[in-house]
Amino acid sequence: MAIDLYLVKFLVGNEGMLGAPLLHVAAAVDAPTGDITGQAEITQAVAPPGGIIRIKHFHGHVQLLALDPAVRLVILKGSYVFPFPPPAIGQGTAPFSARLIIEHDEWKGRGSFSYGGTDIDDVPVKVCKA
Repeated sequence: MAIDLYLVKFLVGNEGMLGAPLLHVAAAVDAPTGDITGQAEITQAVAPPGGIIRIKHFHGHVQLLALDPAVRLVILKGSYVFPFPPPAIGQGTAPFSARLIIEHDEWKGRGSFSYGGTDIDDVPVKVCKA
């Protein structure tokens, strides 16, 4: 019996590099369709409130990119809410996206992600053990 839906947690970024933004992803993948949905956080060692950005929902697609060696392309899109800097009152939304190239049977490879006006390019992707 094939698994139709599976859960995955992975990290995108230069873990261990001081001040580097890290994308933490928890997602559900519908294997037959390639649809992926989930939640994410971008963490960075900076002064609050910029240290954690919560992406409460993203969606995307996983597709086979090459057969030999087998690799997959993962595209994620979503948005997040951020507070306006003082003295302004209120909040706004900003876009989030990620593009990953991963090994077919594992969630490891290379990727890039963007949030607000920040682009993080060509960083490692690795699976997180639950």
